[in-house]
Amino acid sequence: MDNIFSQLPQDIIHQIFSRISLRQVLICRSVSKHLHTALSSPSFTHLLATTSPFPLLALRPPHRHHLLSPSPLLHLFDPIDNKWLQFSLSFLPFPSAHPIAAAGGLLYLWADSPSSDSNKSLVVCNPLTLEHKTLPQLGSAWSRHGSVLVDSVNNRVIVLNELAALYYSNSNNSWLKFSSNLPSKPRSPILINKSIIALCDVGSPWRSQWKIFICTLKSLQTSQPWNTLEKHEWGDVFDILKRPRLLKGFGDMILMIGGLKSSFSLNASCSTILILKLDLCTLEWGEAGRMPLEMFRCFQESSKFKVFGGGNRVCFSAKRIGRLALWEASESGKEEWRWIDGVPGNGDGLYRGFLFDGRLDASP
Repeated sequence: MDNIFSQLPQDIIHQIFSRISLRQVLICRSVSKHLHTALSSPSFTHLLATTSPFPLLALRPPHRHHLLSPSPLLHLFDPIDNKWLQFSLSFLPFPSAHPIAAAGGLLYLWADSPSSDSNKSLVVCNPLTLEHKTLPQLGSAWSRHGSVLVDSVNNRVIVLNELAALYYSNSNNSWLKFSSNLPSKPRSPILINKSIIALCDVGSPWRSQWKIFICTLKSLQTSQPWNTLEKHEWGDVFDILKRPRLLKGFGDMILMIGGLKSSFSLNASCSTILILKLDLCTLEWGEAGRMPLEMFRCFQESSKFKVFGGGNRVCFSAKRIGRLALWEASESGKEEWRWIDGVPGNGDGLYRGFLFDGRLDASP
């Protein structure tokens, strides 16, 4: 096969392979060195700029695992082909790297400094093209206590905690620091359009009381950037969910996920896991999905569960289950729940992760 393609002009090869999906292009790149070179060239990636990305669910390594192996790997699940994949991260020149987020085909990682100091750097890379860029260095406390939010507009990055926020984009090429003044540690913050949205507990040590706080990027530099997002008509929407958390939905939609309480008592048990959706344009809530009871029974014995994903795919993990539960919704609103088996690793079962849309045309 290598001989066949080596006899064709490169522009003909590009036209042939630009008509197939990115998933198929990545498979073809591994067939021969000639195809790998032809399908990795800048002219070919430019042709692919209008093709659909390769949607994947990426796993974050456990906090105690710092990828010290000589060939660190990023484990990803392809929900369309139902296969686990591996992307090598050995091209990164760091003693350890910890993937944490992705946006626009780019992967973001915390990396240890090659020197002996304890500082950390955020690194942005494209594991499909092996390009990478190191952002200005940060102290190690930010990697331990800050939530990293990213999007594809100017490769914006925000590192957030309850006291401060750091902001970076390709247009300023430096970190800007702002006071955040949140009432408590932000829970599952998300960056959607030009706003940061987070859950905060404003209750007492004995009883949680959750509220949604919102801050526009423009108002970050003001002394009181955060406002509560609420309507009287919402009623007890925060009281029916145990340990709620947020994920980014499609467009102006956010998802709020938690255990559905069986009553309003302090230590009420949960009857299932509920996914709610909030339209930021109308500020109206709706139900996106609820976990089937036979699936939820596997989560009942666990004191907590983890949630990751976004858009129309949400993954759930818990201790001692050994697999992931996946919720998917079609454009028509039809939902489907299924199990993902064969999860790599043998950690505590509390898998964390994020969405990764593979692209060959994304540049750090």
